Amino acid sequence: MNGLDEIKETWHINNQINLYLLNGIEQAHMNDTASSKGRTVGDQFGHINNVRLMWLKESEPELMDTVIRLEKGTTDKKIIIEAFKKSAHAMAKMIEKGFQTNRIKGFKPHPTAFLGYIIAHEAHHRGQIILSLKQSDHMPDKKRLFGLWEWGSRASEMEKE
Repeated sequence: MNGLDEIKETWHINNQINLYLLNGIEQAHMNDTASSKGRTVGDQFGHINNVRLMWLKESEPELMDTVIRLEKGTTDKKIIIEAFKKSAHAMAKMIEKGFQTNRIKGFKPHPTAFLGYIIAHEAHHRGQIILSLKQSDHMPDKKRLFGLWEWGSRASEMEKE
């Protein structure tokens, strides 16, 4: 595996971590929030997806016809999963092109920093989702929480797709 393949795999593992968390949340808890003014769990996932779309629109707008924008209030896990798979695939193409050209349009300083930025952004919102569930007394089980750190396991899941 070359460096670019490892970079794309890292991106896809991050997406698998998001889906692993989502799959561990009961549909009934998708409206949980950490506070009365906070985003719901569903809206947190929607935000993650839609920030991906924001970057795609800025950097590679031709990929926008392959993705799904999640509207506020979307809680259907099947729709969110479909949107995440499509946006992750489009982002992988954008990241690949960014590493080939050494540029992500609209982002500085370089594609490696962008990858770090976007993964950190998504990890932050995973934390927000877990906080919302915890404060609503719907905390995911410990096995699932520890599984969020098992990136090697998520890589092997990718091979099954």
